[in-house]
Amino acid sequence: MTLHLGEPPAAPARTRSFHTIARQALELLYQHRVLSTQQLHVLLTRPERRAARPYYLLKQLAELHEAGLASRVRAQGGGAGPGRVRTKPFLWFLTEAGAESVEEAGELPIRPYRVTPESVVGARQAHTLALNDVGVAFVEHARRLGHECGPLDWTPEVANRIRDGQRRFEDDHVISDAVLNYVHVERGRRTMLSFFIELDRATMTSARLAAKLQAYGRMYEYVPQGPDRGRRTPNATRPAWMYNYPVFPRVLVVLDAAPPKGGAPDRRPERLAARTEDLYTRTAADVRLSRLKGDITIGVTTLQQLQQHGPCAPVFTPLLRGTPSARPAPTDFYLSTK
Repeated sequence: MTLHLGEPPAAPARTRSFHTIARQALELLYQHRVLSTQQLHVLLTRPERRAARPYYLLKQLAELHEAGLASRVRAQGGGAGPGRVRTKPFLWFLTEAGAESVEEAGELPIRPYRVTPESVVGARQAHTLALNDVGVAFVEHARRLGHECGPLDWTPEVANRIRDGQRRFEDDHVISDAVLNYVHVERGRRTMLSFFIELDRATMTSARLAAKLQAYGRMYEYVPQGPDRGRRTPNATRPAWMYNYPVFPRVLVVLDAAPPKGGAPDRRPERLAARTEDLYTRTAADVRLSRLKGDITIGVTTLQQLQQHGPCAPVFTPLLRGTPSARPAPTDFYLSTK
């Protein structure tokens, strides 16, 4: 790593001893790339201490910043006017030295992606923060209900191959916004659940979003072909996803939209309801998904509903059940197709 004049050397900073909160913050920033101060506060602070300002967390983050392991920028948005910039929250991310320190500890899977100040302030900032809000909502409701879903139980941008070939990476893979694991605990019975999370801020057309959902159908049926197709092995008909997941994860589409500007009426509920309707129509018309509706579960909700009511509430509209004239009502966390 290149050192610039005036910067503290990275090696001593990596060997410095930090409090548990600081070490946990390093791990969260490594896995989730960018987190706001409030998101870190919720994930790392016990519920009974949430009401207070996170002085101790801020102190630990400041130490990581001074050690050259973490950096920060102000979030975009939040309005204009004199003094308003101070109300915008800090967004935290790891420096190269910070990422290396986490990798040296060997506690998390290696992720080669590196965050830069330019990527943090880029066009996907709002998408990244909203995706974090989805994970935070699962964590908060799991804590309240006695289930298990921790701050490291979702991983952003997970790619799975959907066909053989050497085309563009995006053409041969479906890249989930996140994969989230959740353990539902009831009367001593543990049910392990996995989810492909798709966070949509209405920045792409409904046709493009539906095409991404259709790619999950290709993923479900994709069986890798070996270099010698004439010699079939016992696993020659085994779908690729089975090597990574015990069961095919449910697909959860979480809709969000930017708030109105300039005092305009808030039409977000109507817009997101219309988007849900469009997705229902498009996925119902897909031949592959219709054939796989007993094997794949896809549900849609909004970020606001997920935050307010939680994943165990009937807030998910199933896309592969019913008919356009008799679409089923929103169902619960399990999104059962039975």
